[in-house]
Amino acid sequence: MAQPPDAGKSPLSRPEFIAITALLFATVAFSIDAMLPALPTIGAELTPINLNHAQFVVTVFVAAMGVGTLIAGPLSDSLGRKPVILGGAGLFILGAIIAGTGQSLELVLFGRALQGLGAAAPRVVALAVIRDLHAGRDMARIVSFVMMIFTLLPAIAPLLGAGIIALAGWRAIFAAFLLFSVISVGWYALRLPETLPPARRRPLKPASLREAAREVFAEPVARRAVLVQTLIFSVLFMMLTSIQQIFDIHFGRGASFPLWFALIAVIAGTASFANAMLVGHLGMRFLIRVTLGAQLVLSLVMASLFWGQLLPPGAEFAAFMLWAVTLFGMLGLTIGNLNALAMEPLGHVAGMAASIIGALATVMSALLAVPVGQAFDGTPRPLAAGVLLAVAAAALLMRRLPER
Repeated sequence: MAQPPDAGKSPLSRPEFIAITALLFATVAFSIDAMLPALPTIGAELTPINLNHAQFVVTVFVAAMGVGTLIAGPLSDSLGRKPVILGGAGLFILGAIIAGTGQSLELVLFGRALQGLGAAAPRVVALAVIRDLHAGRDMARIVSFVMMIFTLLPAIAPLLGAGIIALAGWRAIFAAFLLFSVISVGWYALRLPETLPPARRRPLKPASLREAAREVFAEPVARRAVLVQTLIFSVLFMMLTSIQQIFDIHFGRGASFPLWFALIAVIAGTASFANAMLVGHLGMRFLIRVTLGAQLVLSLVMASLFWGQLLPPGAEFAAFMLWAVTLFGMLGLTIGNLNALAMEPLGHVAGMAASIIGALATVMSALLAVPVGQAFDGTPRPLAAGVLLAVAAAALLMRRLPER
């Protein structure tokens, strides 16, 4: 197995390295999940005619992040990891200021787009930093531990968002985003040296970018892993755009939604820990295939129950909670492994590879999730149908993933 030149030579202890990269990853999760309790208020204030349009506060951020992901990686391959992460943080902060002061939905969405572009840098470049120092199953373990820690933030993000709304209104959430970025990127800037030395940087020229992209697309494992990752991420975004409305409108539990979401995130977060413990023994492909197979069966059962209206309200809520835990947990058992599979043969173009993989998976998954979110009809049925189709396609593609 090919190792990066500096593999295993991080100047920080492994716990601190994991903590820093987890916070950089969590910029995205915090920017999405803290907004969920604000969607009804934003909808009522800025788009009262169609409340479903408030979902664009999430989807615009995600789509812009996907576009930014395509830019951030090549820049980091040319300029180094640290300047790109710091520049992205500056754009993220500017977007937070614009969105927090915008008086129309369009202006808020413009600010959210800038935030998404900026958040792409810590997200994708942090993955390249990990690849600079680790490879293969060791990288999969690192990413699993990173995801395990970073899932704790989504657990409390809606609670933080709800608390901020209660104290200072929904616009104050953007001040929290600004503070979070200063803390997370500041810690990285002060503690972790540049991981891509000048000798390993690639010139930022169209020919170099085309060649690196050609290498990514020429690798069959990477291509298939990107498609599977896209479908799994689409499930996540389907859930995120619909879950608050399902709790509020269908189950009548809008006020307690942050607490239920925290419970879901905490339980689902154990999946990343389980993956970190198991991946070295069972392998990445085995864990992905088993996880998708089990989720396919469960999602088929849930779609049948929701569409057939076969459960009383209390049992239906319990079933939805169980299903939500498994859907979020699916990420912990698959995404880190898929990233490692895709990146394993591409260490020499890690930044570009991370960008291509992240951009395609994020943009395409956001596009897949939008129709499901906009089809919300007051019930979990559109979500159940969308998730079932996505999981079925992912399981089929994973069965055909080439062996190395």
